[in-house]
Amino acid sequence: MITAQDWADTRRLWDYHQMGHAPHPCSVAIGLGSHDLGVADAAVDLYKRGMAPLLVFTGATSPTTRERMPRGEAVHYRERAFELGVPSSAVLVEPRARNTGENIRFSREVLEEAGVDVSSVLLISKPYEERRAYATARKLWPAVEIISASSPITLDEYVDSIGDARLVIDMLVGALQRLLIYPEQGFMISQQVPDDVIEAYERLCRQGFTSRLLLDDRGQALSQTRR
Repeated sequence: MITAQDWADTRRLWDYHQMGHAPHPCSVAIGLGSHDLGVADAAVDLYKRGMAPLLVFTGATSPTTRERMPRGEAVHYRERAFELGVPSSAVLVEPRARNTGENIRFSREVLEEAGVDVSSVLLISKPYEERRAYATARKLWPAVEIISASSPITLDEYVDSIGDARLVIDMLVGALQRLLIYPEQGFMISQQVPDDVIEAYERLCRQGFTSRLLLDDRGQALSQTRR
């Protein structure tokens, strides 16, 4: 059972994960691969609004996308963009990345090989991954301006689209844990996490929303350091 307090805590995490950036025209838009074709839809929408002249889709496959996207996340995103009317000349594909860091590094390599001069990036992810994507890109590509974006969707709409409320909460909790521990591992920049967000996260962990937490060798959740 998901209680009213659980939902209140989930909304607090949802709001924190979103950066609230206002999109503006950038050198390129990069769509980060995942199970969610909404990322491709958001990228196409931004392209059609004149926010970027070029789209890069990045991502291989993962255990959660292998069956749904057998040709790879980036390839399926590209196919979706073509269905929505984007010309092939406006799309590059990076098909190797298996995590957010590789998404950034490999996309940067693809753009350098294509001779694209990049000063700003519209970084498009799932709604609850905006902050993680931003923090990772700022660490690995500090010279460019990073604008985080995602589908304009509410938490309730997102839960309905996934069809599994508990899984969505687990994903939000897991994403928050990574924001806490990855800076110490050198994977992303550190960001201030408000106390009320930490408290909501800890309550959700105690309630058992833990399937997406990273564990140590003893099967315990990796420590979360307050920032």
